[in-house]
Amino acid sequence: MKFGGRRRVPALPHCSRLNRLQNQHRFFFASSVRRLQAKFPPRAFTSNGGNTDSQGNPFLVPGATVATILMLGALHARRMYNDKKIEEARERGIELEFQPDAKAAFLRLLPLRSISRLWGTLTSVELPVWLRPHVYKGWARAFHANLEESALPLEQYASLQEFFVRTLKEGSRPIDPDPQCLVSPVDGTILRFGELKGVRPMIDQVKGFSYSVSSLLGASSFLPLIAEGNVHEESSEEEKAMTEKSKRTWWRISLASPKVQDPVSVSPIKGLFYCVIYLRPGDYHRVHSPVDWNVLIRRHFSGHLFPLNERATRTIRNLYVENERVVLEGRWQGGFMAIAAIGATNVGSIKLLIEPELRTNLPIRKLMHSEQPEERVYEPEGIGMMLKKGNEVAAFNMGSTVVLVFQAPVPKSPNENPSSPEFSFCVKSGDRIHVGEALGRWHEL
Repeated sequence: MKFGGRRRVPALPHCSRLNRLQNQHRFFFASSVRRLQAKFPPRAFTSNGGNTDSQGNPFLVPGATVATILMLGALHARRMYNDKKIEEARERGIELEFQPDAKAAFLRLLPLRSISRLWGTLTSVELPVWLRPHVYKGWARAFHANLEESALPLEQYASLQEFFVRTLKEGSRPIDPDPQCLVSPVDGTILRFGELKGVRPMIDQVKGFSYSVSSLLGASSFLPLIAEGNVHEESSEEEKAMTEKSKRTWWRISLASPKVQDPVSVSPIKGLFYCVIYLRPGDYHRVHSPVDWNVLIRRHFSGHLFPLNERATRTIRNLYVENERVVLEGRWQGGFMAIAAIGATNVGSIKLLIEPELRTNLPIRKLMHSEQPEERVYEPEGIGMMLKKGNEVAAFNMGSTVVLVFQAPVPKSPNENPSSPEFSFCVKSGDRIHVGEALGRWHEL
């Protein structure tokens, strides 16, 4: 099909007026958020998640408190409705499929980055001491958070933001000591997992739609891939069908893949796995190291801040690829390791505990497809930052999603020594998991 002969259609007058109106609205909203941020500067992020010196004003109830309480009620009602619909579908054995709708298109018109900065400003406002337990208990009831695990008394969390990133009591998340075990970096729900196979490796976002691993991690990722011509094993019929199904997705240009991908077909080396874990708003929001490894590079992608809930994954294309995210890459004893911490609406702030100076969800004029991710190579080059299994790495506000992509031991060929170790997952889709619990193990056969 030829596209060179298309005739350029002049823009309609009312379309240009609509665009000007949208730009004026975005500018007004962003400027309002900046004024609020100047009036209520955010509190410092602390490693223990609280502020033991804060006394608060016992008489002042800021307007942010009223807005927070109303927000809690609305979020609770919406969560109950969504959970009921999803549970009914699962009871009937229905696997939800990708199906774009008008609401997904409407989300692209909203200034979600500015809304998220406003939410961050509101949640950083210091609450009166007497009110804090009531607000935090209300949040815990709405989102099933376990307050008994909190490291500090509720009165010592000066703001909702400090409460969101709170630490837990010592021993609340024991780390599996098995050296042949990869543990969960977060508390959450297992959405997808498996081994990356076939040409142009893809991860299922939901049934009926997949996204490119290279787009998620970035064009400069050192993801271990080999040219199709060097692959001696033929792909199965199922893999070929999946490749054809996702071919259109691979060529889609998005924020995280500003360059058109290399047309040479590539495949992952054997033993490359992935796991997608969703953090609900009531979950523990800190990210820990899944193994002993060396973090060599950090890559920050500025992007959208679409929600990451069940409905969003079914209706928004390239959701994880288009959203703002921070990717850490490095090496462990099994080979390649990458953790992608993905932001969402009201979760634009991703805090790296190993790099406190990193700032995310900054105001930008326009999201351009050609914008490159901002990278930092950790010193000393080639060694980077050494993390032990269970070390704290990052923190989210509210819920979000973490994607692991990693190599693990597998037999290289059927003729290999039968005693070679082989990795296998020990979780199922839909399982609830906590930091430190085993995601998978490898054993001597």
